[in-house]
Amino acid sequence: MTTHDRKALPDGSFPGPNAPRRTWLLILAAFVVGLLIMAGVGAVLVSIQGHKAEQTQYPLRVVQIAPTELDPAVWGKNFPHEYDTFLQMKDDTLKTPYGGSVPFSKLERDPAMKTIWAGYAFSVDYNQPRGHYYALVDQKKTKRQEFANQPGACANCHAAEAPQMIQQMGWENFNHTPYKEISGTLHIGTSCADCHDPNTMELRITRPAFVNAMAARGIDLSKATRQEMRTYVCAQCHVEYYFKGDNKVLTFPWDNGLKVEDIIAYYDKIGFKDWTHGVTGAPMLKAQHPDFEMWSSSIHARSGVTCADCHMPYIREGAVKVSDHWLRSPLANINRACQPCHNESEQELHDRVVAIQDTTMELLKRSETGLLAAIDAINAAKTAGASDADLNEARQLQRNASFRWDFVSSANSTGFHSPQESARILATAIDYARQSQLAAVKVTPKSAAQK
Repeated sequence: MTTHDRKALPDGSFPGPNAPRRTWLLILAAFVVGLLIMAGVGAVLVSIQGHKAEQTQYPLRVVQIAPTELDPAVWGKNFPHEYDTFLQMKDDTLKTPYGGSVPFSKLERDPAMKTIWAGYAFSVDYNQPRGHYYALVDQKKTKRQEFANQPGACANCHAAEAPQMIQQMGWENFNHTPYKEISGTLHIGTSCADCHDPNTMELRITRPAFVNAMAARGIDLSKATRQEMRTYVCAQCHVEYYFKGDNKVLTFPWDNGLKVEDIIAYYDKIGFKDWTHGVTGAPMLKAQHPDFEMWSSSIHARSGVTCADCHMPYIREGAVKVSDHWLRSPLANINRACQPCHNESEQELHDRVVAIQDTTMELLKRSETGLLAAIDAINAAKTAGASDADLNEARQLQRNASFRWDFVSSANSTGFHSPQESARILATAIDYARQSQLAAVKVTPKSAAQK
């Protein structure tokens, strides 16, 4: 076949003898690419359907959950995977370097706390909590109930019955009723109803104090995303709080912000104190468990990581993906809690956490040493005849130092929730403690100081 027999191409040239072969190769390649695209689209559709199936993994309810149902066992009939992991919180043998679920006396481990909290209920009894399963059991057993006539507000986070009692009694009446008067009606600690709507299983807020505090900060909880709610449901209880006024209304001191300085400024403005120190006479503040406040300043918070992401990571039960309801330290579950985001070995991640906690604990001990020295100095000045006016500065500095130390000490995680903020707070705690000591020495009568 000559060029005269072949049809010219648009550019005037003639196709070579291998042109038909190249054409078929192009057609074959296009066919293969098409198959790959179709396979990819199919995989995406399968994935979407799988996620939809996860969202409706319990289309047939075994029981109808009543709006007033609090017993987790009843909810567990519809949600067996979540309930099975929830029951694992009975385990009180879990140990981590600075925590876990094994109960022990923190006062025996750290006797300095007795002096720092002298005259307050926490100097009598302060134990490592065993976890959510024992929230009510351990509260009923604490000796702090005997030391102080605690208000009903204490049941807010320790009893599943609290929201219903608040609805029946009214918010303020519930708060100021003595705890011992209502404790006999409390039988369930943490419940599914604390965080979930029984009809839709959507996350919800059930504690008024958190709603009130967030509203005061201009935050509309009705607009919260599901990811935000995975922190907010925890922040109902894992926070700093106080009992406001004669009615002992549970209140979160967040009007100025969530930093420790903001909270102290709030307390100073209203002239609040938790107790008068038994040795120095200083007007003291007791931090509770400001986990939400500490987390809020962390890199995890800025990255959109929630409480549930680390403490309730997703697990697979067959084809079903659920949140692990065994709330515990991520150190006991590094594979699921940490490695989905951090591409390092379990040992490396474990060592990082413990290194942060070791540093925090060292700073806590230095803070305690400073506080004990300040308490001794104020007591010496008082014994030597220094007046209340003379000691006012030293006592205020003690108050500032003690609350900062307590803010880190009483929060869970031994500093890990916000390492840099923990270090900053403890650095200022040490500074205030030493300033308090010097202020006390300065007003100590010379004759006593020379002895």
